[in-house]
Amino acid sequence: MIVKQIKTGHFIEEKEVIEIELINDSGSRVKIYNYGTIISQFIIKNAKGEEQDIVLGFDSFEQYISKEYLSNYPYFGAIIGRYANRIKDGKIKIDETEYQLAQNNGPDCLHGGVNGFDKKVWDIIDVTEEPNASVTFQYFSLDGEENFPGDLAIQLRFELTNSNELILTYHADTDESTPINLTHHSYFNLSTTGDKIMNHIHQMNASNYLEQDINSVVTGKLLPVEGTHHDFRKGKKIGEGWDENSGYDQSYVLDKEYGDLTLVSKTVETNSGLSLLVYSTEPVAHLYTAKYLGVKNGKGGRDYSEFDAFCVETQHHPNAVNIPHFPTTILSPDEVYTQTTIYKVITN
Repeated sequence: MIVKQIKTGHFIEEKEVIEIELINDSGSRVKIYNYGTIISQFIIKNAKGEEQDIVLGFDSFEQYISKEYLSNYPYFGAIIGRYANRIKDGKIKIDETEYQLAQNNGPDCLHGGVNGFDKKVWDIIDVTEEPNASVTFQYFSLDGEENFPGDLAIQLRFELTNSNELILTYHADTDESTPINLTHHSYFNLSTTGDKIMNHIHQMNASNYLEQDINSVVTGKLLPVEGTHHDFRKGKKIGEGWDENSGYDQSYVLDKEYGDLTLVSKTVETNSGLSLLVYSTEPVAHLYTAKYLGVKNGKGGRDYSEFDAFCVETQHHPNAVNIPHFPTTILSPDEVYTQTTIYKVITN
């Protein structure tokens, strides 16, 4: 196991941007910036023995902070917080106190606001090579940041095993009750040629999905997948029966006990012989097939567009802060937030 720290030469708000490379004994490697904990590479050997990068992104750090990229920003490979997904009208209420958050997605708050955790330089607090290559990042989100209440301390550990598992372990605590809903936003494509993901075979253990309003905000109503194109329980091609205009941008309630680490989804690409298995302690997975993706000069100079990738964003119920019958997403000072999500790559 090897861990490398690579200086990028960039400083943001007087903090140095560092790239960490985790390498396992078989040569699989993952690169992560301490800026937004962005996963910039996830390289493994496919069934043909060829090295393959399975995440979208850029070849240089400068591109992640360019004006062109940020003007149509897809959150490539970054952590999402303080609150993933959409909050209706950007409004929350805690203990009779109302807070108006940024309305950065139409009338709603998306992915933590204008400058969420994805645009922060995190501190590197631990690096280990045994038993597995790992790095732990930390960020202190101060009271009032993006108008969220409470000082929030977050640690996020990335660990690469010899089984090609990338394990993400989250830990957070607060000095004041505050909403929290963290996820990670990597864009995956398992094809050797970068073909669109309609022929990837996707299976997800979810019998229900969450109704969304016209702005894709969760309303609080559960809908059965039975008899709809949202039924991935037995596995099918992502493009089978879907809405060709919009694909998927949908949250699914997983068939599991809350907090148990279980299999969320399995996605298979036949030509590369690769499968991505996602495990999580979280109760919800948001499937996004990159309908709004439009990025120029990605890796190798490639332009990325709609349906070039899929995301499986494990999280708590979106907009739960405004839906009392959903499991709470309010963290109190006497509690600790924890979450584990695993991305495991295998050959078929």
